Amino acid sequence: MSVRLYRRMLLMFLVLSLSLGGGYFFLKLQQNRLHIPVNGDGSTGQYVIPGGTPIGIYLETEGVLVLGTEEIKAKDGTITNPSKNLVKSGDYIVGIDEEDISDKKELIDAVKNLQETSVVLHLRRDEEYIDIKVNPGKNEQGEYKLGIWVRDNAQGIGTVTYITEDHSYGALGHGIHDVDTNELLEITEGTLYETSIQHVKKGQSGDPGGFEGIITYNNYNILGTISQNTEEGIFGKINRVDQVLSDARPCLTASKNEIELGPATIRCAVGGTVKEYSIRIIGLDYYAKEVNKGIMIQVDDPELLAATGGIVQGMSGCPILQNGKLIGAVTHVLVNDPTKGYGIFIEEMLAH
Repeated sequence: MSVRLYRRMLLMFLVLSLSLGGGYFFLKLQQNRLHIPVNGDGSTGQYVIPGGTPIGIYLETEGVLVLGTEEIKAKDGTITNPSKNLVKSGDYIVGIDEEDISDKKELIDAVKNLQETSVVLHLRRDEEYIDIKVNPGKNEQGEYKLGIWVRDNAQGIGTVTYITEDHSYGALGHGIHDVDTNELLEITEGTLYETSIQHVKKGQSGDPGGFEGIITYNNYNILGTISQNTEEGIFGKINRVDQVLSDARPCLTASKNEIELGPATIRCAVGGTVKEYSIRIIGLDYYAKEVNKGIMIQVDDPELLAATGGIVQGMSGCPILQNGKLIGAVTHVLVNDPTKGYGIFIEEMLAH
């Protein structure tokens, strides 16, 4: 073997070793960032990593959600409302005759292919499964219709509140409800996606404003899964922790009685980078009727006020920190004063 060839092989080996070593170091670094210490000071909170990163949210329901019913006009002008008083807003259609229904397209196709003048809808109403017989009506084009408005998924933008050592997360601080029925969506699964915030519509009295972003629903942009949609927030697992953590470090969570009126901060990504902004805790309600309105806050950070006008839609889930501890998450904005809003105690999210 020539000396030149030997040197080239040695150089290739060193380059490969450095590449592998660098990758291993990066992996260890990411693992270390999630290596959360055990309490050694007698404190009762738990260590988590505060979030602040915006996320795209996609939820799928069990079956299709009934929003309401409508009348059908036939060729001869006859008006029928075949599903009125049989199905109601908040029902989930999970099957029709012998077919399972998982989304709106399957329901439309099943109705389009009807051969009989009556069908049996399999519904989930609250916690009970029931069967309802419906006689579809024909519209002016001679097509069978059930006369039911439905929805089968939900999308939106929110913010990650915290991540635990096992990559579990909590976000939003409130549940995702249907915009028409106000029912908490009961989901079969959901997905977190990367989102790019393109514009912030500033909040003003009567108009809370919001983040305007782009979510590309493909496998490359998936950040994690959503397994639960509850009144305390959405919960699941993060698969790509490095895309969500930003520069945060582990901190303890605070109990309700540790929280004080006065200065605090929130973490959010208004200009593309997660930063902390100053706020004030102006009210505490330990027994709030709505679980996610226990903390009342007011934004006083000049930079945040200039950029957003205060709290805007999409900031739900922004971590609230005080005295170095995670105390809660932003959940609501006051429509008549976007500088003020509500938050949920972190205790409530952790105990969901």
